[in-house]
Amino acid sequence: QVQLAESGGGLVQAGGSLRLSCAASGAGTDIDVMAWYRQAPGKQRELVAAITSAGSANYVDSVKDRCIISRDNTKNTVYLQMGSLKPDDTAVYYCNVRMFINMREYWGQGTQVTVSS
Repeated sequence: QVQLAESGGGLVQAGGSLRLSCAASGAGTDIDVMAWYRQAPGKQRELVAAITSAGSANYVDSVKDRCIISRDNTKNTVYLQMGSLKPDDTAVYYCNVRMFINMREYWGQGTQVTVSS
């Protein structure tokens, strides 16, 4: 069973930075895509950034110039470096992985990011 452990959320002032981490255990070498989603109060969950096992990344337009997603395949860990944070970035951030085999997905429990103005 794949388990995801997220860390790095917290309270930060507007303009500040945070680095989120998500370590996947029990996955071996079977992870295809690793991604970060977020869900703000009253809004639908949205994809923030995703990265394939080959390192190809894509971002939602609202964070494209402010965030970098990366991964360490040897540690099955994905990172999201966020900068120039805005109050609109306030949300629960969820880690998601998709496996090569049968494309099954797993979710983390989420980490709260709060940006104060």
